[in-house]
Amino acid sequence: MKATRPPASHEKLFATLNPAHRALALRGTLRSYKKNIVIINEGEVGDLLFVLLQGSVKVFATDADGREITYGTITSGDYFGEMSLDGGPRSASVMTLEPSVCAVVTRSAVREHLAEEPEFALDLVAQVIRRARAATETARSMALLDVYGRVVGLLGSHQGATLTTHPIVIRPITHQDIASRIGASREMVSRLLKDLEKGGYIELAVKRITLLKKLPSRW
Repeated sequence: MKATRPPASHEKLFATLNPAHRALALRGTLRSYKKNIVIINEGEVGDLLFVLLQGSVKVFATDADGREITYGTITSGDYFGEMSLDGGPRSASVMTLEPSVCAVVTRSAVREHLAEEPEFALDLVAQVIRRARAATETARSMALLDVYGRVVGLLGSHQGATLTTHPIVIRPITHQDIASRIGASREMVSRLLKDLEKGGYIELAVKRITLLKKLPSRW
């Protein structure tokens, strides 16, 4: 029998969830993770779905040269691990960016949830499509754009970056974060950012980039 509400001591953890995700999370077991813990390993076979109740994680893969490519971050209120519920291998790794808490739901529990809450199937399908599209866009960007184009695309994708008024502050962000997201070396990214700073387009600080004016399409 599924639980209808969490224990009082855990109520705050479930507060950020919408009703559908809350009902799913209540079928799982709570697990806590320290910062920089790999929860999912790319290539392994898994049958667990994780509802993130607290904290944040990054989703990444490693190319043939051992270079890390970050697909994105997931914050509390969302879930991950759904791509291998068919019994196939994990398509990416997931690591905590800060201390995090997840409700870990088994494949059989997900099936029970779908049987009792069939509308959740639409949510699940939409999630898979969004993430597949994001992965496709990442691959397309790496294939068609040079490193500068990828840097501009990444900075421009941050919330508020498309505003016409400046300055716009992007944080927290590091040179390594950008390099991992676009599949480039940190040294190359740092060199481009320094050049943009000298040109008066951005201002660099610790874990922060301030966009002072619209970035040029070419550099």
